[in-house]
Amino acid sequence: MDRQRTLLQMAQKMSAAIASEDWKTLAAINTLMGTVLPQMAAQGQWSSAEWAALSALRQMHNEAVRRCDRATLELGRRLQEMQANKEGWLAYALESEQAENGIQA
Repeated sequence: MDRQRTLLQMAQKMSAAIASEDWKTLAAINTLMGTVLPQMAAQGQWSSAEWAALSALRQMHNEAVRRCDRATLELGRRLQEMQANKEGWLAYALESEQAENGIQA
């Protein structure tokens, strides 16, 4: 296994997943890293090129974590907003349903 090439490929795939906000792919890559990196480390000393590739992967992983955190915060904000507006939406839905059925309140 060419460790440098594998590391760079994982970093490239992670970059693409970050750009497209493909959370499933990011999760899969993260799981793969947990399996593959210890196997790679068990193969012996890392060359300077492999260290550079590992560093690039680490930086990309850090960016993925930041993006996931930001998306989580945004989703939480949207859910809170939806919860806060729930009563109004329910009233609107009831009003619309009554209007469609010709029922006057």
